[in-house]
Amino acid sequence: MEFHSSFHDVSLDILFVLFPNGNTTYIIIDQASCSITLERFPPERIRNFSIIAHVDHGKSTLADRLLEETGTITKDAQNKQVLDKLQVERERGITVKAQTASLIHRHKGKDYLLNLIDTPGHVDFNYEVARSLAACQGVILLIDANQITLERFPPERIRNFSIIAHVDHGKSTLADRLLEETGTITKDAQNKQVLDKLQVERERGITVKAQTASLIHRHKGKDYLLNLIDTPGHVDFNYEVARSLAACQGVILLIDANQGIQAQTVANFYLAFEAELAIIPVLNKIDLKGAKPEEVAQHMTSLFDFDDDEILKISAKTGAGIGGVLLAIIDRIPAPSADPSAPLQALLFDTWFNTFRGVVCFLAVKNGAIRKGEKVKFHQTGKEYEVQEVGVMHPEETKTDALHAGQVGYLYANVKTTKEAKIGETVHHTNVAVSPLPGFKEAQPMVYAGVYPTDQSQHSVLKGALEKLLLTDASVNLSVDSSSTLGHGWRLGFLGLLHLDVFAQRLEQEFDANVVMTTPNVPYKVKIGGTKNIKFYGRDELLILNPCHLPPESMIVECQEPMVLSTLITPQEYLGDIATLVMDRRGEQIDQFYIDNERIMMKIIFPLSEVIVDFFDELKSFTSGYASFDYEDHGYRVTSLTKLDVYFNGKQAEELTQLCHITKARSKAKHMAHKLKESLPQQLFEIAIQVKTGSRVLARDNIKARRKDVLAKCYGGDITRKTKLLRKQAEGKKKMRLIGNVEVPKEAFINIVKR
Repeated sequence: MEFHSSFHDVSLDILFVLFPNGNTTYIIIDQASCSITLERFPPERIRNFSIIAHVDHGKSTLADRLLEETGTITKDAQNKQVLDKLQVERERGITVKAQTASLIHRHKGKDYLLNLIDTPGHVDFNYEVARSLAACQGVILLIDANQITLERFPPERIRNFSIIAHVDHGKSTLADRLLEETGTITKDAQNKQVLDKLQVERERGITVKAQTASLIHRHKGKDYLLNLIDTPGHVDFNYEVARSLAACQGVILLIDANQGIQAQTVANFYLAFEAELAIIPVLNKIDLKGAKPEEVAQHMTSLFDFDDDEILKISAKTGAGIGGVLLAIIDRIPAPSADPSAPLQALLFDTWFNTFRGVVCFLAVKNGAIRKGEKVKFHQTGKEYEVQEVGVMHPEETKTDALHAGQVGYLYANVKTTKEAKIGETVHHTNVAVSPLPGFKEAQPMVYAGVYPTDQSQHSVLKGALEKLLLTDASVNLSVDSSSTLGHGWRLGFLGLLHLDVFAQRLEQEFDANVVMTTPNVPYKVKIGGTKNIKFYGRDELLILNPCHLPPESMIVECQEPMVLSTLITPQEYLGDIATLVMDRRGEQIDQFYIDNERIMMKIIFPLSEVIVDFFDELKSFTSGYASFDYEDHGYRVTSLTKLDVYFNGKQAEELTQLCHITKARSKAKHMAHKLKESLPQQLFEIAIQVKTGSRVLARDNIKARRKDVLAKCYGGDITRKTKLLRKQAEGKKKMRLIGNVEVPKEAFINIVKR
């Protein structure tokens, strides 16, 4: 084997010869340049070894330090990749060609000759490693202490689970304690909402984005890899929960021992039950004075059919009972059914956007393994990528050498846009055909709103911000829209009003985007009649996402509005108030039963437009905060609709147009006019607000002009002088009213739909 080597900064061409006794003899080609006498090193004082490691684990750096420590080179801060002599190696920061160096080290009064071979780490240069090992009697196996070695976790010692609960039942606090108990983070009183990384989450105290964390826990002398996914609790983020459960084999169903079973608790239970996941019932906040753990446990037994001994009682705040939760995760949640020897098959269940590195893909590896440097293919798009990095969240990004069957982690592969990284995608190796994994059902938006830049010159900037934010929220539906007043923009579909509000706040906080968001509305369906009309629209049924696009009344044969099936849990003493509220919101009660001695569960069908805005706030007000509410899609139902148009000084403001039920048109119009009067600032001219349906005015209000006191400098004198000044001012106001534009504040678009 021929190598290029160096002895104490002296360049040599050397032929390495391996003899049967295991020793390596060096035949010097250029004798004149050598000043080291090798005869003084008998075989027993020669060590031939190699450094082997994964890419980026520090092989070249260790070689630099060995050269310095033995005096082969002088110590210098500039010593970096001394043995990486090729230009391509220094540019890319990797070793591609094995290099040797002979070091002389004095130990116990004797000099030893240490023959080092620094080898490449990438799999593509494995032949270099194999040849180098033939000249060695030992190796240094180098491992990065910051990286987790996942090969030691076979599928049977992996548990993938999620925490699901109603809002404010303590999911994030339980996640913090699990991270502390497993040593993933140090115990600290400052550990609050560790996995809630968005600014909006910390400000509002709620989880809006599912987060993963890999924990290592020792049980009965064996290490287990526990992959935790912390999910949101609000119904508006239910799609995050559904996607997270696809990567799990079990869940922790967390219930507040003080508040008891809530509507979202029931919805989450059935979500996990239908997915056939193992369910660990856990009662939290047992340390509170008002806690009723025994009573709530009895309710859980009767409603969900749990056994008493299955229910764990803990306090996530104090850490009581956390060890029992970890034990239950290992004992009750099944290991993932995965085949390490099968071809790679991984489910892409979530994405984030990294400003410097592009799209971060979160994978649940079902079969096989995925390593850095490998070529992978996304099944739906057909695009191929080279894996740049894989790792796990621990709880921050921690690089690993690979992700193996049954494990959950992240992937960087130079994916740039949302179109390339589709949620539910199957990832597999290039040129290896696999059957695609079941994906996710598309999220059905409940609320639509237009989004426009305040300045049209910022259109492209806002487009980029939306694309990046959509990577982290796959439940948002986007389509191009335009307005005669606001210009070009987009119409976005959300799962609820809180979802819309959080999305707008994230746009502002994370991308510094200044946008106008129009009045939110629900989607309606209309059937049109007439051959010409059907030919013009291309079909006889239209989905109306923007109220401005409602066809003329003469064309419409039938209107349909979206309905929801709601679950409402309330103490029995508030039943009368709730019945009044249900009637006012056009609800239809279909079922009612007691879940315990004091509380009633009701099943009610509502029009979506009646509950989407402030129904929950009104419900909480009626019941002093004791009632809970959840809903799911229930199709469409025939209804009678009318369109309410808003006019300012005779000019229509299309962005404020709304659709409503015909029986509520007048009251809705009065409410809109009143709210606009409160929201709009005074101008130098009078503003007449009109709300019309067709040509009929249903409500009107005026905003008086801001006036300057033109008589302030008139100290007495003839009355005609004052009259002349007032008349001149009135004429000016009249002219300004004709040419003046009314600027609608951003908050007015939301205020007019709130009661």
